[in-house]
Amino acid sequence: MAVLVDKNTKIMVQGITGTQASFHIQRAINYGTKIVAGVVPNKSDDSYLGVPLFSTVKEAKEKTGANASIIFVPAKFAKSAILEAIEAELDLVVVITSGIPVNDMMKIRQELARSKTILIGPNTPGIITPKEAYMGIFPDNIHKSGKIGIISRSSTLTYEVILEINKAGFGESTVVGLGDDLIVGCGFNEIIEKFNQDKKTSAIVLIGGIGGNYEIEAARLYQQTKKIKPVIALMIDDPTTLSDNKGLAPEILCRGITTLAEKRKKMEDSGMTVIDNISALNDELAKIC
Repeated sequence: MAVLVDKNTKIMVQGITGTQASFHIQRAINYGTKIVAGVVPNKSDDSYLGVPLFSTVKEAKEKTGANASIIFVPAKFAKSAILEAIEAELDLVVVITSGIPVNDMMKIRQELARSKTILIGPNTPGIITPKEAYMGIFPDNIHKSGKIGIISRSSTLTYEVILEINKAGFGESTVVGLGDDLIVGCGFNEIIEKFNQDKKTSAIVLIGGIGGNYEIEAARLYQQTKKIKPVIALMIDDPTTLSDNKGLAPEILCRGITTLAEKRKKMEDSGMTVIDNISALNDELAKIC
């Protein structure tokens, strides 16, 4: 099994003809990912990279049965692209675009609350289920199939954690990058619930960040959930912050003011194992796997 993306996921690409999209989508196709459609407004060709092109998300869904979309469009066009995907009632939307205006994301969050769509991103490396499929910009050659689910707010730390886990022989069931932007579509909670239901996943590695209350909400859910799997939370201090006691702009504008110490305390109290060094990860995984 897998979380969100597997070998049966049918994916369309909004903005497929862009330079970055072309590069990463060709790699995804070579990996075995089912890229079934491209969406390009006012299209002039019938296909691109061997993928049929359509003018709208709705048409692409109707003609190909696509249930997911990956978005590569520039930030100023991202809002309309995302809302079009939500309106088409896709199951999953992965937004690679970074720097989407806060007001646009607030509107998108309002629409998500009324829909069934799961939005990953923006500014995410994406999602990968090793040996099955991926949506995003992951370096697919570093991944190995295994039993550890990864949810992360930090792209760079995600790659380091993957290499460490693979070195110890565990591998990953699915890796989900939530995104690095100020406001993201999906937090830890939804993905933890999906990993809890996934038979292939034995444990979850949660890679946290400084801004926002996403980690505290995850701790609250973890404490309340009856059916849970072990969670190891990697919480590394950010040397660029002035003080652990001062609020950051993402906290003030997005989810409230919290400190890293407060997050660690809440997560430990919930029953999660909290570490502050990647080198401790495999020892903790060995205890529970």
